[in-house]
Amino acid sequence: MIIKSLLTKENPFNSTEDIRRWIQQRNQEVTVDVEQIPFSEMKMWHSETDGSIHHDTGRFFSIVGIDVKTDYGLNNHWRQPIINQPEVGYLGILTKIIDGVLYCLMQAKIEPGNVNCVQISPTLQATKSNYSRVHSGKSPNYLEYFVNAKPENIILDQLQSEQGARFLRKRNRNIIIKVDEDVPVLEDFRWMTLGQIKELMCEDNMVNMDTRTVLSGLKISDYVTPLDGLNGMSEFGRGLILSSISNHNYISTRDHLSWLTALKAKYDLWVSHCPIKEMPGWVKTDSEISRPDGKYFKIIGVNVTISNREVASWCQPLVQPMQQGLCAFIIKKIDGVYHFLLQAKLECGNFDVMELAPTVQSLTDKVYGNDKPEFYDYVLNARPEQVVVDAIQSEEGGRFYHEQNRNLIIEADDDFPLELPPRYTWMTLRQIYKFLRFNNYLNIQARSLISALNYK
Repeated sequence: MIIKSLLTKENPFNSTEDIRRWIQQRNQEVTVDVEQIPFSEMKMWHSETDGSIHHDTGRFFSIVGIDVKTDYGLNNHWRQPIINQPEVGYLGILTKIIDGVLYCLMQAKIEPGNVNCVQISPTLQATKSNYSRVHSGKSPNYLEYFVNAKPENIILDQLQSEQGARFLRKRNRNIIIKVDEDVPVLEDFRWMTLGQIKELMCEDNMVNMDTRTVLSGLKISDYVTPLDGLNGMSEFGRGLILSSISNHNYISTRDHLSWLTALKAKYDLWVSHCPIKEMPGWVKTDSEISRPDGKYFKIIGVNVTISNREVASWCQPLVQPMQQGLCAFIIKKIDGVYHFLLQAKLECGNFDVMELAPTVQSLTDKVYGNDKPEFYDYVLNARPEQVVVDAIQSEEGGRFYHEQNRNLIIEADDDFPLELPPRYTWMTLRQIYKFLRFNNYLNIQARSLISALNYK
């Protein structure tokens, strides 16, 4: 059922072209207005004397200052604003088997920070404050299916982290459930196959971050049966299945665990709260928290009006990046099996010091001189025939304003070295999924890229 869904790019309910037209139509029909305003004009929000920004209810999220000290890397001490959102939200996809094919009920959802307003989102995408109705708005659609899900209904259920440089120890419940009963399809929802979603992930800013992180946890090889075989898969897709099931790996999982444990023990990360007004290099004005040098990101306040949301109008802070980012995996066949080049990356908001990240993860795709990350030039200078994935993808529009990363997967040449710098390692997909089963091992940038792997 899942393999058939993965290899089915058309369905009798909605063709892929129908879905594209639907997204375009929703963009035209739904009124969206996002206006930057001074912090003092954000209704239901207030600034404390230290400069931090909080919702009047004490819920949702806040913008606070943190003081970061570490013995990792060249920059060992800095202060910055960060999103503090301790609540665990739902990112859920509801599925149903129809005529032997698994279909996902996906939503055309508008977030205030989306670069193109409407993106394909999970069935349910809600913070605890949202589904607890702190805003006094409507309850999110389909919430009851997830709240009442029984163990036999659950395909995937994980707590996974979000951006460690933007959020302070933030996690969401990533969940996929399967139901048997008839499900009403509301106006902003459509049934889609996994194959259609994968195809649409190849297009810029079509499938949102929350969909990508949920689907990244679905280990496709677990659902390959002798009846299905690998028929209909591309040569690359068959190679991914082999990487998902093979015991032939360049480095053992036990050695990976020892390597990562040693790095976490070697480096310390101390994070404490500090006043936003006392952050060197940052300035808070009436309308933004930013850096005079124009680096990294800034915090802005917005007034939002969206006609089809649980609450039609509200105010909130957003994080606005100062540049487009770059996230890239290098992959290479080692003894005939695809391996992915990962790094152990420390970010100030991580739960446990380090998480596994893509080969290259950079705030900007234009880096010069000594600031270039390892393998940066190799990724950007790749020949067209080496490029497996290349798409611009948005980060979560509920907290970030027009934040985009160029997502790349590059297949290395045969002469690409196997020996790596100390913070890097080779993993098969089987090993990656072993780490994905547990919380806070693979960061959201890595998961977003894993979800883009196409088997057809």
